[in-house]
Amino acid sequence: MPSVSVIIPNYNHAHFLRRRIESVLGQTFQDFDLILLDDCSTDESRSILMEYANDPRVRIEFNEVNSGSTFKQWNKGVRLARGEYIWIAESDDYADERLLERLVPLLRSEPSSVFAYCRSWRILADGQISGAWDVDLDPQRWRADFWADGREECQNYLIRRNTITNTSSVLFRKEAYVRAGGADESLVLCGDWKLWAAMALTGRIAYLGEPLNYYRLHDTNVRTKCQRLGVGPVEYLEVIHWILQRVTLSDAVLRKLSEDAFSLWTPEVEVLAKREPKVALRVIDEFLQLSGSECVERSVLANAWLTTAGIYYRQGQPSKAMVSAGRAILVRPIVAGRPVKRALTRLAAAFRS
Repeated sequence: MPSVSVIIPNYNHAHFLRRRIESVLGQTFQDFDLILLDDCSTDESRSILMEYANDPRVRIEFNEVNSGSTFKQWNKGVRLARGEYIWIAESDDYADERLLERLVPLLRSEPSSVFAYCRSWRILADGQISGAWDVDLDPQRWRADFWADGREECQNYLIRRNTITNTSSVLFRKEAYVRAGGADESLVLCGDWKLWAAMALTGRIAYLGEPLNYYRLHDTNVRTKCQRLGVGPVEYLEVIHWILQRVTLSDAVLRKLSEDAFSLWTPEVEVLAKREPKVALRVIDEFLQLSGSECVERSVLANAWLTTAGIYYRQGQPSKAMVSAGRAILVRPIVAGRPVKRALTRLAAAFRS
């Protein structure tokens, strides 16, 4: 039984596959098996994968029908895995030969650990390294090794964004993954974020400040596609809401969280409101659920309801538009000395936008 099962889920990444696979097979830590998954690629991926069929460490699984989901492939790979530890090595990334050598001892040394991860280099489409991928919440923190309590990590960092910038940098316990329920297949972009948070809530996590992972950015990866489709803000707010139901935050942190969420969804909704109004309404609904706290500025909530009113008005639903506009006024009533005309002007602007 191998200590580690490495899973490479692939879809149309023929251009990157050989380097990806060779960076796994060339690891200095060799107690692993390798599961190659292909989700009905239409490029040369399958013929490249078959080049490795005779390696005793390799198992190849071809889907007969495209799953349509990165996270379905993750769950399939983990079900097939025999190792105690799992490394999902994305097919368009690659790794330093010492990645497993450095991460495996961290999990072995701490029975309560659920995952360990390392810093990543960011690789541009032309193959050039553009620097390390550091989390801007506190860039200095992710430049040095640390251990952290997973629940505290959720309360302080993961509640605000996905601080594990690339799946290929993570080694996790299979048991922790299963206990967390696996990856949420209903999500397109943020399933990894929700998974790391779910696992972190059950144990400790380790981090290596040495960059041992190479994360490739290009136009065909899932993150880029989702940003173009406007999926990001909806799932971002869904995951924050999910974490918030499981941790306790101070009023100050809640206020900052809502401010961050508001600054994210506002420009996105302005674009989506005309192109994908239903998606825009979902974004606002998630924000309103997240902001159901007295800590949130009333002006922020009022603006959210006014934006909703404008979308309904443009959709030809005046009754819903007026209800939303009314809620905006209830959230932030007109105070003494403020002209009624000013409030009506804001409502009219919402309907016109």
